[in-house]
Amino acid sequence: MLSLNIRTDKREFIYRQIYNQLKREILLHHFLPNEQLPSKRELSETLNVSVNSVNSAYQQLLAEGYIYSKERSGFFVEKLDTISPSFGTTHTLSPELIEPAESGGHLISFSHMSADRSAFPFDNWLNCERKVLKLKNSDLSDDPTRFPQGIYSVRRTIARFLSLTRGVNSFPEQIVLGSGTQVLVQMLIQLLPVSSTYAMEDPGYRRVYQLLKNQKADIKEIKLDKKGISVNEIKRINPNIVYVTPSHQFPTGIVMPISRRIQLLNWASEAENRYIIEDDYDSEFKYGFDTIPSLQGLDSFERVIYIGTFSKSILPGLRISYMVLPQHLVKKFRERFGFFMQTCNGLAQLTLQNFIDSGEYQKHIKHMRQIYSERRMLLIEELEKRFAGSITIYGAKAGLHFMATFETKRSAEEIIIRAKKDKLELYSLNRCYLSQDNLFNKPAFILGFANLPVEKIGEAVDRLYRAVFQ
Repeated sequence: MLSLNIRTDKREFIYRQIYNQLKREILLHHFLPNEQLPSKRELSETLNVSVNSVNSAYQQLLAEGYIYSKERSGFFVEKLDTISPSFGTTHTLSPELIEPAESGGHLISFSHMSADRSAFPFDNWLNCERKVLKLKNSDLSDDPTRFPQGIYSVRRTIARFLSLTRGVNSFPEQIVLGSGTQVLVQMLIQLLPVSSTYAMEDPGYRRVYQLLKNQKADIKEIKLDKKGISVNEIKRINPNIVYVTPSHQFPTGIVMPISRRIQLLNWASEAENRYIIEDDYDSEFKYGFDTIPSLQGLDSFERVIYIGTFSKSILPGLRISYMVLPQHLVKKFRERFGFFMQTCNGLAQLTLQNFIDSGEYQKHIKHMRQIYSERRMLLIEELEKRFAGSITIYGAKAGLHFMATFETKRSAEEIIIRAKKDKLELYSLNRCYLSQDNLFNKPAFILGFANLPVEKIGEAVDRLYRAVFQ
């Protein structure tokens, strides 16, 4: 007679205990193929459980294909191949795959990849979301393949917003939404000539660099000068696509002046199939001067592809980015990606639209500029006071990070190790070099302040000082 160990004091439902034990017995071939199982009533009496519990277990085994039924005859065991001998052993994760737990304790972060979630107007955002749901917008329930570029009304709002704030010239039809810059760049690669040679700023955005490498793209690293990417080097190397961050070069913070922008645009217009990819990743935040108009807004030859994101200005986890394509590339996009299912959540898109149209977004940006401006000034003051003449700061007029170099005998790697031991999250410029050459002859670091509360700035600088000198 079949013997199962059923415990009524266990948290697991009785039918699940019956199901799991029967499944194990079947997989270990303790039943012969086509052998009949006890009837539901017989097994319920043997185990002293309800018929419903046995029936639920049998029905689950039936649905998964472990058993089959014959009308008025009962349930029988399916013929199954012998399973691997490892069946039933404890499932463990390979040591090299184990992810480190989030740091506890008193971690202070100079991360340049975060934003201040505590200052985000969640109530206002939720109000916008409720309005969207109350309207029962049909865009939420329609086939998402209808919107491979994103919901049209959302793109219309973004086009108007970019025109007012960044001087971007676009129609909603030119905008493509995506869940991050990397997603958009992956699609963009397929729209550009197959034999393209890409040029990137060095140091620069390594994630995009690695993405292009993975796509087997031909990439040339271009050094920077005081105005940003070197146009002379571009002309010498002769790529046809240049990836730049002109409004706040990542990671050095250089703001490209109009003279260099014009040179870059002229270069792009001088030959067919030349494009400039303008990554405007944190253009909302400028200190001491107005926002600089986009490179795309100066382009009269449709050679600039403009990319932006709401991750820095709203929440990193929102994952809504966008690109503005020249009209001839929109045609290619629709031919290539007409089947595409939009990666941005429809509710998030419509909530963002309401957030912008209601004026809440601009109020939020104004508030965050004040917060970030205060942190930036206090951080610079503390750094200059603590490090005296041993620090040089670069690119502090814009964005949510700046760069700093230090006069010290320690290497950047040593400083990073010491900072980690002191629970200080710190990123070296070394991670942004695309080639082996070093732009500076001293340790350089990217110091983000978006997620650094005012009350922790002093302690953050003290920990940095200990890592650099003590």
